[in-house]
Formats: sequence, structure tokens, C-alpha cells
Amino acid sequence: MDDLATAVTQKAHTLGFNLVGFVPAQPARRLDAYLRWLEVGMHGRMAYLARPDRIARRRDLNIILPGVQTIICVGLDYATPPLPPAIANDPSRGRISNYAWGPDYHEVMTPRLAELADWLIAQVEGVSTLTTRNLAPLSASVQSRVYVDTGAILERDHAESAGLGFTGKNTMLIHPRRGSFFFLGEILTTLEIGDWRLEIGSIPNLQSPISCGNCHRCLDACPTNAFPQPYVLDARRCISYLTIELKEWIPVELRPLLGNWIYGCDICQEVCPFNRFATPGGDWRLEIGDWSGESPISHPQSLNLICPPLLDLLSLTENDFEQRFAHSPIKRLKRARFLRNVCVAVGNWGSSTAPSVVDGSRPHAGQAVSALIPLLSDPHPLVRGHAAWALHQIGGPAAQTALVTALETETDETVRMELAGL
Repeated sequence: MDDLATAVTQKAHTLGFNLVGFVPAQPARRLDAYLRWLEVGMHGRMAYLARPDRIARRRDLNIILPGVQTIICVGLDYATPPLPPAIANDPSRGRISNYAWGPDYHEVMTPRLAELADWLIAQVEGVSTLTTRNLAPLSASVQSRVYVDTGAILERDHAESAGLGFTGKNTMLIHPRRGSFFFLGEILTTLEIGDWRLEIGSIPNLQSPISCGNCHRCLDACPTNAFPQPYVLDARRCISYLTIELKEWIPVELRPLLGNWIYGCDICQEVCPFNRFATPGGDWRLEIGDWSGESPISHPQSLNLICPPLLDLLSLTENDFEQRFAHSPIKRLKRARFLRNVCVAVGNWGSSTAPSVVDGSRPHAGQAVSALIPLLSDPHPLVRGHAAWALHQIGGPAAQTALVTALETETDETVRMELAGL
């Protein structure tokens, strides 16, 4: 590793990044596979991924940054302590992907990457241009671009080439000693930094080179069968896509499979053996707090915030939503899509076939119905339609009466079709 790469690595560590690697600015190795994935439509409604201008950028990084020489890839751990079993297995609570337990990772990583880019230029040119913007106002001789899950680059592929890990069968980037719970960020720079790869080493009793080997736990655990084959994700069936990226109606046939996930999903990572090496720690852990056994430590967030009671969420107003998730990645969903997800989770919890039902007893059903009925009059059709589905799942006289009344007064054609099909 050359002196500049060593210095950048040390500075990145002081900024809190756990992994650092460098790779020449070339097209991603799996670009052709990615294009085939787009051709068969596995990206679902994420049409922006297939835009010609974005594909062109992935083919030629010089379109993003003329004269680009190097991609600096960094990783920031976000592993969290496991939820107490009584909380994790409670279907009356909404599950949120643990990357969203703390503040929005864009707000955490982007300023640090910008500072690293600024520091790098200062070392080379002796001029500080500290900025938190995406495109740093650097000198004419050296330029850089900062990305955190926002640019038209295949960041996992570049990070793998930079030595930050290997691609697992669940398509996640996995570091053999840290698992897959880490955020990725990149600096594209016109500086040429030696082609140096982080030594990720090997772990006893695993095949060499390090890979998933014969393990297929993630493929087996996915409740929606989102992996048609190892290393291929059909986003259209992925719970994270359905609850975050999809802006429209969740397909009826997939709703029961979502369980109580209301934002994202961690199942294919939770079952991964490599994540037993993931250790909560660092400043990210300080952001979300800690807990011991069944007793949450309330500062700064409690278990009721990261795994909230579902019925508490159904009454969220626009203002409530904005205040509650002001610094969370959940805020990008907006209230309507979030409540869409919550309605599905409540319907799954209250269903007569739900795992929580014992001997046909559903003491919570009445509460769920009472909380859902007001949403049949919600201003947003997406909320009304999914609330109707949830009421149908729970059933009972009160739910049925409310659905009949809603069909008589509903004016939105899509919601009417939902009601009529129940």
C-alpha cells in the first residue's frame, strides 16, 4: 500500500469508518449481470435503475467525474444488539430493519466522506475546502465526488473489488470478520491511489477463498422466496422493496408473507453465519442506545421506538409522522406508504390464521378493528385500501359492517376494486 493510501486509511478510521479500500475507477465487474437483471424486470418499479443515462454512467465513470482515477470505498458498521426474544417474536409490534433504528445514515456518512475528501485534497494541494455537499468545490487540478447509496455506481461490486468483503448468496456484501451489517460510501477522485486491497483474511473451518460455501440459510429463510437462485434477488418479491421502494399497492398475494415487517427486512442477514462476528460498537451504537435482557435503556431510543406497537402507529397524523421520523430514513416513505405497511402488519397479526392465535382466541382483534376503521376515511387511497384489506383479514361483524359502508361511499376506483374483491 502506498503512503497516500495509508494516510487516507488512517484518516478514515479517525472519522469512524471501519473499513477502507481502494480500486481503480473501472466499470463494475458484474455490470453485464446487472444489465441482464434489468432486462428480465427484477428491478420492479424502480424504473430509475434502467434509465439510459444511469446505465451510461455505470459503463463509464468519467461521465460522473471526468478524469476519475480511483474509487475510495468505506464501510461503517451498524450492527445492533439482538432484540429481546419477547419483543422480537411479538407480532403486535412492527419490525423495522435495524439500519433504520438510528439516524438517517446519509446524514451520518455524507459529512464524514466530504471531510475525508477535503482532507485528501488538503494533503495533496495544501488547501482546505471543507464542505458537506455532494460535489466538493475542489481545485481545478484535483476533483472528487462523494456518494452514499445515491450515485449511478454499483457500490457493492466496487467495494468487493476494493477488498471490503465478498458477495453472499443473499447478494449482500459480507466481510468475513464483521458480517454484512455495514453501510457503504464512496469517494470518486481524480487522484491516482495505488491499487491496494484490504486484506480480509480467512476464517478457520471455512472454504478458501472465503465464500458462502454450501450454506443456503438465507435462501431458505426468505418468506417471500425472493431469491430465484443463489446470488440473484428478485426485488419484486423482496420485503425491503415492497415496504420501502414500492410506491404503490403491495400485491395481495404477498401481503400475508410480510408478517409484521413495516420498514425493510433483516431476515436474510439475521440467519447468516458470518453475522455472528458482527459486534455492536462504535459511535453508531451510541446513536441508538443499548438494552439488557428485557429492560430497554431509554436513552436515546427505547424498544417502543425501534419495534413499536402496531396499534400506536395507526393514529399517526402527518405532523406526528414528520416529528417522529424527522432524522430517520423512514421519513422518505411519507406517512401514506408507512401506514400502508402498518395496515398490512396489523392484518397479519389479527388474521384468524396468524401464528399468534391460540385455540381460535383473538382478544386483540377488537382493538385492531377499532383502530383500523377510521383509516377507511383517510385522505390517501393507499391507506384506505390497505386498511380495508386488514379489516377483511381480521373479520368479524364490526369489520364487515365498516367495509360495506366504505364500499357505498368510496369514490376512488382502485380502492373500490380492493373493497369489491374482499
